[in-house]
Amino acid sequence: MRSLLSSAAVSLAFTLFLTPVFLRLYERWGWGQVIRTPESMNNPQHGAKRGTMSMGGVIFILGTLIGYFVGSYAGGFPPNVSSLLVLWMMVGFGAVGFVDDYLKIKRQNSLGLSGWRKIAGQVLVSVVFGVAALNFPNDRGITPASSAVSLFRDIPFLDFRSLEQLTPLWPILGLAIGWLLYLAWITLLGVSSSNSANIADGLDGLAAGSGIFVVGVYSLIAFWQFNQRCSGELTPSAYAGCYDIRDPLDLAIVSAAFIGSLIGFLWWNAPKAKIFMGDTGSMAIGGVVAAMAILTHTELLMIIVAGVYVIASGSVILQRLYFKLTRGKRLFLNSPLHHHLEFRGWPEATIVVRMWIIAGILAATGMGLFYVEWLSRT
Repeated sequence: MRSLLSSAAVSLAFTLFLTPVFLRLYERWGWGQVIRTPESMNNPQHGAKRGTMSMGGVIFILGTLIGYFVGSYAGGFPPNVSSLLVLWMMVGFGAVGFVDDYLKIKRQNSLGLSGWRKIAGQVLVSVVFGVAALNFPNDRGITPASSAVSLFRDIPFLDFRSLEQLTPLWPILGLAIGWLLYLAWITLLGVSSSNSANIADGLDGLAAGSGIFVVGVYSLIAFWQFNQRCSGELTPSAYAGCYDIRDPLDLAIVSAAFIGSLIGFLWWNAPKAKIFMGDTGSMAIGGVVAAMAILTHTELLMIIVAGVYVIASGSVILQRLYFKLTRGKRLFLNSPLHHHLEFRGWPEATIVVRMWIIAGILAATGMGLFYVEWLSRT
């Protein structure tokens, strides 16, 4: 508990008090936001944001790293492989976003990395994560991730390793196919989560505030799994609901550090923002969400817990499908959904706060379903 609270406190203090220092550095380096011309013409509020400092994701990524390592060592709970994997996804996806942001600023237009290059970077980060997560077993043989698809816990009949048993004459072929499908699944989770958070980052404080709710629930889930971890001392009824998760307390600590960092950053990012997180920050948020879902074995539950990001990306997909099916008609005035609401005349602060409320409701719903599943087993 000391490590958890210390990590969150140090991360919060770092981003809350040091963001003004980074702002002065960013102004000196010219890291101002680039706004697309057509967007600023259609929406004067966005045109007024031109020049606001961007790439603020660097600040809360650094805050998370410093807060986590200081807090974990101060509490006598040194890092484990699970937390390092979460940090890898945060830094890896953040690095892809950083390159994208830097190219936009350097070229002074909204064209950063091409879509395929961005996805290639995300795939590389996800594949490395996936391979490492199925290695490094603890003394009980539990690896950070599982080869099975999970909802509240692993779903046995959706285990990619079972393909090895379906090909008894060629077990190596089954093993290879299982690994490929597993890595494709991990990559799908990482890329979709990262891009969904990126799409949601369109208004001041929207992605950061929503991320606090989403990652906050994953921190609670990990801490609950730590309290209900499987051991030989449990009663039969308690054992039925226990969790075979590697390093759940470590996951709770690293997510707490990330939450503290986001809260401190939100002080400066809330409407009217003095700094934007950029793709650096939004993609890092998506990486942390995906990593926590995979390592807590709640992958499909992420659709509900991170539902506010699903809404953002889903509205873009619906807009494109409707446009193609109706040959030019639009379902929304603009996409994603929060921009549609802007074009309907909603004030930016109203949209952001209401999206925070939706994020909180969906995250709490996911946590409630997780708890109800545990109750049904005990």
